[in-house]
Amino acid sequence: MSQSRPLTYKVIAQCSQTRARTGLMQLPHCAVETPVFMPVGTQGTMKGLLPDQLENLDCQIILANTYHLGNRPGVGVISKAGGLHKFMGWKRALLTDSGGFQMVSLLKLATITEEGVKFKSPYNDSEIMLTPEHSIEIQNCIGADIIMQLDDVVQTTHNDTARIKEATERTSRWLDRCISAHQKPDEQNVFPIIQGLLNPELREQSAREHVKKYVNGFAIGGLSGGEAKDDFWPMVRLSTGILPSNKPRYLMGVGLAVDLVVCVALGVDMFDCVFPTRTARFGCALVNTGQIVLKNKKFANDFGPIDENCTCSTCKRHTRAYLHSIATVETVSCHLLSVHNIAYQLRLMRTMREHIINDTFVSFVKNFMSELYPDKNYPNWVNKSLLSVNINLIEE
Repeated sequence: MSQSRPLTYKVIAQCSQTRARTGLMQLPHCAVETPVFMPVGTQGTMKGLLPDQLENLDCQIILANTYHLGNRPGVGVISKAGGLHKFMGWKRALLTDSGGFQMVSLLKLATITEEGVKFKSPYNDSEIMLTPEHSIEIQNCIGADIIMQLDDVVQTTHNDTARIKEATERTSRWLDRCISAHQKPDEQNVFPIIQGLLNPELREQSAREHVKKYVNGFAIGGLSGGEAKDDFWPMVRLSTGILPSNKPRYLMGVGLAVDLVVCVALGVDMFDCVFPTRTARFGCALVNTGQIVLKNKKFANDFGPIDENCTCSTCKRHTRAYLHSIATVETVSCHLLSVHNIAYQLRLMRTMREHIINDTFVSFVKNFMSELYPDKNYPNWVNKSLLSVNINLIEE
């Protein structure tokens, strides 16, 4: 692999009926098979999992957060450690968010201007100015394989058309500043972020503007923020229809199993979400029928594993009854359920890759949905989104 191109992407197989495809993304630290789910380690650590456990689960890439790492421990410490890979003991691929999402999650602490976004630190009373240049500078120090441009993020339920237009166009201007500020183009990949929220004209404008840039992949942003699913999936389909087929497509912040299956069918290659580890903290385990709440009394005498078909260490060693007795009470329950939930997500992606290669993806989707919705009462948005890529769930 040429040092001037720190990412190569090869499509291995394409579904003959949908937009789903599987590929191999070669990054400096690891080869990543797509479609891929990336667990989120915001502070350079996974809640409830150690790096070697992630490796044992064959996790190839994880995500960390620029804003939080820039605050604590700070780029000085990370730089002295030789980058985040060495600092956290992770040998495989890393992706860092730009800090842009904090414009929404920490909106009360943020002021947004053309220069950048000024935050009041959630840790003390200090102020931080995050510009496109500073975001890239921090990410260059962190050393992730894929780094995100700073984008102007607006809550998806926002209805001020002028503000949405401003944010979309500002994101494109900030992209140019991010690319110009990037000091390690031979080692790290800047991904532009397609914005436009739920406005198809603005989203198309953003996508067409960004595909002109010399970059190695693209992200679809501005979604999964509380909008209706009927508004969500058309924006995903529109975006994947414009983005080039020879580069990976990353849908930010999406992690529910049904969303992963639908969006792979729509042509997405990469996903991230805190959901698997967050729901573990509430005593919930992911299964093909959705999730089970282990705090429920019905599991008190259930001596089977969470999932008989799961090979993770939690399912091999522990029963539902044991997990019920410690769920949300003992810290180890979060650990055990996080192992299972991450294993579930990774297995789901691996299964989809196998079915795409065998060109049995459509059958897989139908079986997955019938197991998730055994009464065949599929959500309207699922029916519509899959019909748009030639999958009819309700045909006789």
